[in-house]
Amino acid sequence: MDLDALLLHYFGTDDLDALDEAAIEDGRQRVAIAFGTERDSGRRFALWILLHALGAAPDPEVAFKDAKDRKAAEDYAWAARRMERR
Repeated sequence: MDLDALLLHYFGTDDLDALDEAAIEDGRQRVAIAFGTERDSGRRFALWILLHALGAAPDPEVAFKDAKDRKAAEDYAWAARRMERR
């Protein structure tokens, strides 16, 4: 999934800085609903990453039943935390 396409689809823009907090929260809710209903593991993982970037992702152990997906999410979250420290 393309990040710009996801942002356009769920937020109506690819520039989140142009949105007020209410519009961002509305978009977050749409992404969360899509994440909860998506069955394709690749698309679901992409939506989880977007939620993670927005600070709204569920914990990997709750979000993913599949051990490989859960491990990938844990690894991504670990790497993202390391990047934030820089």
